[in-house]
Amino acid sequence: MKIIIIEDEKPSARRLTRMLKTIGRDVLAILHSVEESVTWLHENKHPDLILLDIQLSDGLCFEIFEQVKVDSAIIFTTAYDEYALKAFKLNSIDYLLKPIDHKELKSAVDKFFANHMNKQSLQVDLDQIRKLLVNPLEKSYKERFTVQLGQHLKMIPIDEVECFYSENKGTYIATQNNRSFLIDGTLDEIDSGLDPLKFYRVSRKFHVNINAIKDIISYTNSRLKLVLHSFSESEIIVSREKVKDFKKWIG
Repeated sequence: MKIIIIEDEKPSARRLTRMLKTIGRDVLAILHSVEESVTWLHENKHPDLILLDIQLSDGLCFEIFEQVKVDSAIIFTTAYDEYALKAFKLNSIDYLLKPIDHKELKSAVDKFFANHMNKQSLQVDLDQIRKLLVNPLEKSYKERFTVQLGQHLKMIPIDEVECFYSENKGTYIATQNNRSFLIDGTLDEIDSGLDPLKFYRVSRKFHVNINAIKDIISYTNSRLKLVLHSFSESEIIVSREKVKDFKKWIG
């Protein structure tokens, strides 16, 4: 069985590759963007199975299928919330919720292997999933976060948040008055609750509020450096692979 991985975060792709290897499945190729995936699929025989992240460095994965007809089966890897996940359930398409569990990965791949002759119409499924994920009519986003201060709980309105960041295995929320608070969950886990028009994941470490950006500076290796109005704990660098998408976001 031939498998490829399309995932923009290289550490996640490597981890997924190692997990597949432990269940006896080898990966034919690892691709990191819409552009790279389209080129590879035009030039190579399509695999039996694609493990596919929805949000890639240069756009949504659905843009791949607008440029090339793909007959491979797909298992989505996603950090989307439970509301969005019903799109996969309704279409009987497998998905793996990040962070990916080893047993769930094995179950999904084994299920495909056992039923690989019963492929459904890929394009119909993708169109339906796109509608729910990209324009979810009932989608709502977090309006506040609650943090623990000693024996007290403090509510922080989302509009007061400059950024979310990870440090020393913890996740923090930074506010307009230059204070940081430890919160539950990882950046991946809080991602689906944030309005994508207001917040953007500029790197593995930072998720920034567009209204908090004070300055954008050209940085080494084709990257960008962000200066926020208050936050000054550490440098915020837009990773090179995200620069193009970031410019679209602020556009």
